[in-house]
Amino acid sequence: MRRVTWALAAAAAVTAPRWLPGRVVALRGKVFEKVNGDNAITFPNPAVGHERFQEIYGHPAANGRSRGARLSDLFWYWLSPGPEVHQEHLEAGPRYDEVARTTLALLSGSSQDLSAVAGRCAARVLDERAAGPATLVRLRDLMMPVWAEFFHELVFDEPCPRPARELIVGHADDVVSALKCTGLRHPARRARLTRYLARRVAAGDVRRPLPASLTRAEQVHYLQGTFFGTGVVQMSEAMAHLLLALAQHPHVAARLAADPGDERYFAHVLDETLRLYPLFGIAHRVTTADIALDEHTTIPEGSVLCFSYPDYHAVGHTDPETFDPDRWERVSARTAHHIPFGVAANRPCPAWRLSPLALRAATAEVLRRFRLYSTVRHTRSLPSRGPCLLLPRATAGAVPAGRLAAWGVFLRVRDRWEDTWRGPVQLALGTVMVLHARRLRLAERYFDPHGAHGPHEARACPVRPTTQEVTE
Repeated sequence: MRRVTWALAAAAAVTAPRWLPGRVVALRGKVFEKVNGDNAITFPNPAVGHERFQEIYGHPAANGRSRGARLSDLFWYWLSPGPEVHQEHLEAGPRYDEVARTTLALLSGSSQDLSAVAGRCAARVLDERAAGPATLVRLRDLMMPVWAEFFHELVFDEPCPRPARELIVGHADDVVSALKCTGLRHPARRARLTRYLARRVAAGDVRRPLPASLTRAEQVHYLQGTFFGTGVVQMSEAMAHLLLALAQHPHVAARLAADPGDERYFAHVLDETLRLYPLFGIAHRVTTADIALDEHTTIPEGSVLCFSYPDYHAVGHTDPETFDPDRWERVSARTAHHIPFGVAANRPCPAWRLSPLALRAATAEVLRRFRLYSTVRHTRSLPSRGPCLLLPRATAGAVPAGRLAAWGVFLRVRDRWEDTWRGPVQLALGTVMVLHARRLRLAERYFDPHGAHGPHEARACPVRPTTQEVTE
């Protein structure tokens, strides 16, 4: 009997990479369904299909952001400090409009200038990489310092000092690790960046006027959340997906490397990357009035609408699971089920114009220096951070085919086993953070009309973290 038990245990351990990750992902999904509550509706669904997805997403009554959604407590928890002044979490109104105008002003510039900043920042960071025959990296980690420097230069109009870059990277990595449930959040680590930004704001170093409706502390948190949190995280994620796709489709990478000025082909590659691996899994909005679907069906006010980007992007394409940039020669991104930056009628990404320019410039710098190689599993959430081998172009041909194949086997096996232990870790940490967020109720308390602050009152959050935040 004991031998049978040991044999079954050994078989389960050996085969765990095949069956365990999927089951853990499904279980995590159940946990987060509980967060959404009974008033959440996911689109597309059998009753409201993909053909009405953008109609509902862009409806004037689908404009609530945080108030009334249990999911908001969790997002505010992940994005602290200052989620109440984060552009994506402000309710519609004059305050949101002022913040949105400021964001666009800080992201503004000519195409040539924005591309030059991105290329310059990428070159500076990549020049620090070791010039050995092969270097194993995680692509998100490789690119995060690039976007830390990029947004620092956009906000302060000067190159990013190395200590500031480390503060930004530490904060952004902490935010995205918490969002992906691969690590707990660390408020004290985030507070170090808050103090740096507070000094810069107090000195008047920001290149554009900050929203006058925000207190000094809120201005600091707005910069930290919008540019040095979401901005750095999303560009790093996009770059990791793009480079991993190139690492696994060498003919596409070779074409881009041979002609970095081919804007049309790069646009096809980026569209295909963001179609398969959209940066947003679910975007949620809260209805501020009833939405009539037909004469018999109405979405009631206060419903939480969850818009699934992966499901929507998969519709209407031949072989939707295949990475094929050439499909965009036959399909128009404007008419396809393709909204990588959201919908124009409901808070599109403010960096929709800047992002392709900056990503193309940074990609050109990477491909000018390196050939990319990876055999890991490429998923939308990319909790692995994109393991990849960098081969300097000058010596890439000197790596024997057998050694490269051995690297491929190593990457594939390690990735499968990392998936096996990472899944339970994500489940455990995600559950802990869901429970902690529900206990703190950051969004719910902020919008409580019976609380110390009404839902429309501008609230000043301390620049320095409280004792409770530091010890969480």
